[in-house]
Amino acid sequence: MRHRASLTKDQETNDAAWEAARGALSGAAKWGVFMGLFGATAYAFSPVYRGLTVQFKTYIQMSGMIVGGMVEGDRRMRAYELQIRHQKRLTRDMEIWRRYEEDYE
Repeated sequence: MRHRASLTKDQETNDAAWEAARGALSGAAKWGVFMGLFGATAYAFSPVYRGLTVQFKTYIQMSGMIVGGMVEGDRRMRAYELQIRHQKRLTRDMEIWRRYEEDYE
């Protein structure tokens, strides 16, 4: 377990941050498209939505994009963490197996 790692020089931390950022961008884009379709549908069928101010409609659009960015960023971060844990476990098990083979050859 690392204790005082540098946030700027630790490659694993930087890779995890970039993966979360890519997830946040893709989530914001996906949810932004969905919210745009929602806004267009609401504008076509709802007189209440048509009566809202432009600022509030923008707020609704941006809220969806922010939530999408958070959800997708978190999902990608958890998947990346699982992948790294799996790689470390595999490396550790391979080292144990290599030592075992050396002892009994």
